[in-house]
Amino acid sequence: MWRWASCLCLLIVLNAGCQRRDPGTWTLGNEAKKLTPEIQTKVAAVLEERCGTLDAPKMLGDDKFDANKLALGRAVYTKRCVQCHGTNGDGQGPAAATLLPKPRDYRRGVFKFTSTPYGFKPRRDDLVRTARKGIPGTSMPAFNLLPEKELQAAIDWVIALTHRGELELQVVNAAEADDEVDLAAVPETVSDILAGWDRADEASVVAATPQPKFKVDHIIAGKQAFLTRGCVKCHGEDGRGQTPDNLRGDLKDSWGHPTRAADLTSGMLRGGQEPMDVYRRIFAGINGTPMPAFQQALAAEPETIWNLVAYVLHVSSDRRRGKILEAGSIAPFK
Repeated sequence: MWRWASCLCLLIVLNAGCQRRDPGTWTLGNEAKKLTPEIQTKVAAVLEERCGTLDAPKMLGDDKFDANKLALGRAVYTKRCVQCHGTNGDGQGPAAATLLPKPRDYRRGVFKFTSTPYGFKPRRDDLVRTARKGIPGTSMPAFNLLPEKELQAAIDWVIALTHRGELELQVVNAAEADDEVDLAAVPETVSDILAGWDRADEASVVAATPQPKFKVDHIIAGKQAFLTRGCVKCHGEDGRGQTPDNLRGDLKDSWGHPTRAADLTSGMLRGGQEPMDVYRRIFAGINGTPMPAFQQALAAEPETIWNLVAYVLHVSSDRRRGKILEAGSIAPFK
């Protein structure tokens, strides 16, 4: 009887340990915690006034937001996302310490794989697509089986977390400079944040020339461009990323995490496998990473971008075609 009771208690404890706990409150980020307690209190007050609380959230700058939809978004996020991205959306969920690459920290308003130019916010459709398709080669799964209503509500919640995080960081940065929270400047800060998101809706990257029907000539020209236009510095001559910087793990992203140029031969193009996906990565670069935009460098020869697309897609299919590539060594992230 004692043994049965002990097993039952152990089962209850283990089962409880598997639950995704919701701490029930938003907290200030590490940047704010460097300020004095008095200023931290003022920052927290600004966030509560503009963004509400975890139990009673608000959509920044929107007095007519759908509270029920936002509540559903929180529920979906808590069940599906919080373990990696964290309650604050800071990428510090309980699983984050074991993951590489790290889960996205939404608070900066920076997202890697978008249809917008470099430095712009994502469009809502970009966030929806990432949630639906996931990101190959990372721990971000595809939520393509999630009901549309739940997925859209979760995106609302992600946007709410992002707005709150952006507001916090901007207020904190200003407070560090002035040693005080300037309450009079908050409305303008909110307007600037929202304007950045509004601009993204009308800033989709469009190909400068129509996509050609790829032939061998495009692949050959693309390889020549790949070898001569700076791509080999990060991706290596064979596209595998076996370069000194990558091998040492020296590259950093905008969040301060170690990052590496992609091994294009892996077949896992994180920004998408379609030609236009690859075009956008080359044309506009990748936000938050060392991958630059080639829009200006190749402005006089737009066909070169499509040639590069043809080559990248060709190289990314090497392993699928049965090509055996030599093993490479790469240092673990520090």
